[in-house]
Amino acid sequence: MKKSKWFILALLVLGLDQVTKIWAASTLLPYHANPMFPSFNLTLAFNGGAAFNFLSQTGSWHRWFFVGFSLLMSGVISVWILRLPNTAKLKSLALAFILGGALGNLIDRAFYGYVIDFIDVYYKNNHWPVFNLADTFICIGALLMLIDLVQE
Repeated sequence: MKKSKWFILALLVLGLDQVTKIWAASTLLPYHANPMFPSFNLTLAFNGGAAFNFLSQTGSWHRWFFVGFSLLMSGVISVWILRLPNTAKLKSLALAFILGGALGNLIDRAFYGYVIDFIDVYYKNNHWPVFNLADTFICIGALLMLIDLVQE
């Protein structure tokens, strides 16, 4: 059974996410844009809610709801990876990315009560909500899942 490589990949995603968040939190000033090149800033932000700061103003109940939900879904994804045939490489890769990203944001939420974001992409004056590497890997994983679904 060669499933361990997918969990190692998820741990690598988790580690990369956490290292970059630690770097951002210790180097960048909160909510101060640091231009890197056109349409890309590094801007430290703290997301106390869900995606796009949704529910951030509703008290602290959502923190533990999302911690519990993330734990449950991480377990579901882990079982899903274990049950996939060895030939399902694209789906396994997608799930490993999603798992690593979900765990990265879970750690932030559990320990800090918010998710550390720092990637600020924009066009002219239109900024996408600030995000992090965990979010990036979750989105890439979701895209790979769609590609896998179309290929079936």
